[in-house]
Amino acid sequence: MVLDSLFPVFALIAMGTALKHHRLISADFLRTTDRLVYYIFFPLLLFWKIGGAPASATGSGPFYLAVVAAVLVIYLASLVYIRWRIPDFQAGAFSQSCYRFNTYIGMAIMLNAFGEEAARQFGMLIGFFIPINNVLAVATLTWYAREKSTARAHLVQTLRAMLTNPLIIGCVLGLVYSRMVGAFPAVVDNTLALLTALTLPLALLSIGGGLHLTGFRDYWRPALAGAGFKLLGLPVVGGLLLHWAAVSGLEFKIGMLYFALPISPATYVLTAQLNSDTGLASVAIVMTTALSIVPLALVLSLLG
Repeated sequence: MVLDSLFPVFALIAMGTALKHHRLISADFLRTTDRLVYYIFFPLLLFWKIGGAPASATGSGPFYLAVVAAVLVIYLASLVYIRWRIPDFQAGAFSQSCYRFNTYIGMAIMLNAFGEEAARQFGMLIGFFIPINNVLAVATLTWYAREKSTARAHLVQTLRAMLTNPLIIGCVLGLVYSRMVGAFPAVVDNTLALLTALTLPLALLSIGGGLHLTGFRDYWRPALAGAGFKLLGLPVVGGLLLHWAAVSGLEFKIGMLYFALPISPATYVLTAQLNSDTGLASVAIVMTTALSIVPLALVLSLLG
């Protein structure tokens, strides 16, 4: 099961890297693909998966509380580490590398490993956590920013962006549709199935094409520390909290897989927008993507 679930995902990421290296895909292609996936295909996928689920198919309160608590524990631990070892200019990028997650890789593995119901619940988890992750990221980035006077403007801009986030909109519309209707007509269901079939292959190829190791020698130490928080600390803390909250079954599997995911490429975008160290963000994305194979394989082998 481990090989069946992980190999297709990381094979597509590796293919994207190889295609970019051999100039078979360009930076313009990757930018276009990112926009199509982010603004159209992935929101449609979330709307389809969540909208077609029964109204009762939502995560339990203890599940969400345990996941939020785990992320907050790791976030606070990252702030302590920043005071000890990380300069202000790198603080925002480092903190994000400790808790953000890659939605595309998560959805692909969730579908391969645990099926449609897991994908639906993971979609709802995405919609729930995107605002939380962005608030934590912006708070840290603005606190450590060199231009303190811009903090309020950045916060307002980010809150506005979250309200218009296509992934959140897709999740909300899916939840509304699920409760008002609960099923798609066959013609709509087949159309959405065909459209969204493009989503994850394009997303994974784009992730691979966007990976590069520029500055690895300068940033590997803080990137490795962030990977330790994300890929070791978060699964351990999260697993304990899920157990303490008596979360079991499919929810426990979803939570553990969520904790083991690499960080999102959005980390680089937000780091650049709020004037933190994009070099560290880039290396952290590459490192957590490569190293996440280990915790993901462990989670799947233990829980599969």
